Amino acid sequence: MSDMTSDIIETAMEAPTQAPSKKAVRTEFMVYFAIIFVATLPLATLTWALSAIRSRSFTEKGPMARAWTQARIITPMIFSA
Repeated sequence: MSDMTSDIIETAMEAPTQAPSKKAVRTEFMVYFAIIFVATLPLATLTWALSAIRSRSFTEKGPMARAWTQARIITPMIFSA
């Protein structure tokens, strides 16, 4: 019986690893951004509505701007890890 584990390790080490292209990373970022934006939209709408009812004013950022801001904060956190 021969030991094949060393051959597997050498073959794996010889395989070149390519970094993902900049376009692929940007596309992935935008997909995550869109998912997070859609996920934060209902809560942003709720907090905006409660704030508007409490202050009796619609001068604050709307729900779309709130969700956009949250997505801009959360998405880079995912990619920095």
